[in-house]
Amino acid sequence: MIMDFSLQIIITCLLLITATASSSSPPPGGFTTDLIHRRRSNSSSRPSNVNDGSSPYANTVFDTYEYLIKIQVGTPPVEIQAVLDTGSDQIWTQCLPCLSCYNQEAPIFDSSKSSTYKPRRCDSTPDHSCPYQAIYADNSYSFGTLASETVTIQSSSGQPFVMPETLIGCGNNSGLKPTFSGVVGLGRGSSSLISQMGEDFLGIFSYCFSGKGTSKINFGSNAIVAGDGTVATDMFQKSNNPDFYYLNLDAISVNDNRVETLGTSFHALDGNIIIDSGTTYTYLPDSYCSQVKDAVSSVVQAEQVPFSESNMLCYSTDNLDLFPVITMHFSGGADLVLDKYNMYVTTGGVTCLAIQCVGPTQYAFFGNRAQNNFLVGYDSSSELVSFKATDCSSLWS
Repeated sequence: MIMDFSLQIIITCLLLITATASSSSPPPGGFTTDLIHRRRSNSSSRPSNVNDGSSPYANTVFDTYEYLIKIQVGTPPVEIQAVLDTGSDQIWTQCLPCLSCYNQEAPIFDSSKSSTYKPRRCDSTPDHSCPYQAIYADNSYSFGTLASETVTIQSSSGQPFVMPETLIGCGNNSGLKPTFSGVVGLGRGSSSLISQMGEDFLGIFSYCFSGKGTSKINFGSNAIVAGDGTVATDMFQKSNNPDFYYLNLDAISVNDNRVETLGTSFHALDGNIIIDSGTTYTYLPDSYCSQVKDAVSSVVQAEQVPFSESNMLCYSTDNLDLFPVITMHFSGGADLVLDKYNMYVTTGGVTCLAIQCVGPTQYAFFGNRAQNNFLVGYDSSSELVSFKATDCSSLWS
């Protein structure tokens, strides 16, 4: 994830996470991001209350442009607030002792004070440690070692939901925003939080993002999105990028002007856009993105102004009534009519379309701002993503 603070415009890029046996020098300082993967149990121990009928959940908070998940690590448990990222798999937090830690505002986790912390053993390294490296396209990063540790979240029973021997990364050389304590990956890979919950939860989770207050992410039976107003679209997994949750975007409507992907290189039947909670804005390939921007510019009657830090379409006005309604049309008839907040960002009297154009070799993303005020459910067992328009701030107020 690339983070550009000049307009609080955050560009989230791909995260590469690898567990390696070799040490590496850190990249230049930067910020950090999030991403996603799939469901396979990687924990040798089942969660302590998996069969009591309760559903686990965790609180989330909004931080400028990212949503942070609150989890506890260690024994006794220590709370961390980490980026909630469906675009990656690794769970990691900064740990003491630090070689080169960023200036994290919250206390850094001290693994020496946890009775359940156990470094993973790798026979391929001289000291038998298991190094990992998480490198993001914006030059944010985390280097450290893998360990088994207890992770705790909440549950609907009122008792803690305890996940013993969860694989985490203990970072001692990292670069990230100071208000973030790390990243919690929720992708399809074996090391993600949802995968390590085990087969009982079937890769099912849901969240409802709001730009104010506290919200929640639910897992298991309480995470099913259903009822009046719910629409669902197929979720795809690609063999060359198996960790991402792909959706198929058929068209985007600008008011009543429907701009089809059909006839462009962006068109696909097996997924062409990644839904990612760790990306802020929506990213589309140039060939299609330019058509959407042209459709918007044909409606807006205001002075267009350049924005040097990006290729976003911007206007010298803060009057959102001048801007058209954007509707995302996903396969299967899942039409999402987006609020103005979802698709436009206003700063200092300038309003920009919250869509970035990227090159043909880059990935398309459906980011968290566009998902705001939708209850979004992921179901890897059925390969569906469901959406339900919701006032997310009112759910837990």
